Amino acid sequence: MLIQKIVQELQDIPEDKLVELYDLIHYFRLGLSQEHTQLRTPGLLKGQLGDAFFEPLPEDELQQWE
Repeated sequence: MLIQKIVQELQDIPEDKLVELYDLIHYFRLGLSQEHTQLRTPGLLKGQLGDAFFEPLPEDELQQWE
């Protein structure tokens, strides 16, 4: 099964790199559930903050800040 192959690969990854890998997998999985929602429009919010303000930024936007 594919999941077993993935677990085997994970066992060979150095401990100090697991946090990065976890973040990648976690945010990838979250992105899968948001594929059908509207894209967030970057910009200044006027008035009250909506719930979207507190959601994590997509990876491509995070990279633009680095």
